[in-house]
Amino acid sequence: ARIVDADNQPLPHDGETRGELQVRGHWIASQYFRNDDLSSFTDGWLATGDIAVIDEEGFMKVVDRKKDVIKSGGEWISSLDIENIVSQHPAVNESCVIGVKHPKWDERPLLLVVLNKGETLTKDAIKQFLDGKIARWWTPDDVVFVDELPHTGTGKLVKNELRKAYQNYLTENSTETIK
Repeated sequence: ARIVDADNQPLPHDGETRGELQVRGHWIASQYFRNDDLSSFTDGWLATGDIAVIDEEGFMKVVDRKKDVIKSGGEWISSLDIENIVSQHPAVNESCVIGVKHPKWDERPLLLVVLNKGETLTKDAIKQFLDGKIARWWTPDDVVFVDELPHTGTGKLVKNELRKAYQNYLTENSTETIK
């Protein structure tokens, strides 16, 4: 296994650098059945669609799906890492982080939160809860409280639907963003 950058160049196995996970081996298919599109295959490597880190000993940790990672100012922000931390707040029932358009940074995180019944919480309180747990530049530009989030039949969040609905949120709503 290896991780690569956007230009398909191998990245270091240092346990911190994030990149797209690629795998190869005798057990890995060289193409998809009845599909001539080889875009997922490069020089025998299969792009998994996962974002991962690999440490010096070769241990790998998948940190997000490529389609869900937020690309902000040339850096990757894991939506899953932020969601996992927000979900630890006792007032939060469920959360979802999506990348939305930003005029300077390309994309920025937007946090959607469903609160537990009877709970109240402010945007600032959630941002304070995240303080020190994630990099400052990972902090969502805004928090939107919603009654529910869309799910598939198997319970997975339908992030593509949310990205479409909120794609222009930051450009249409004046919020303080990182400089």
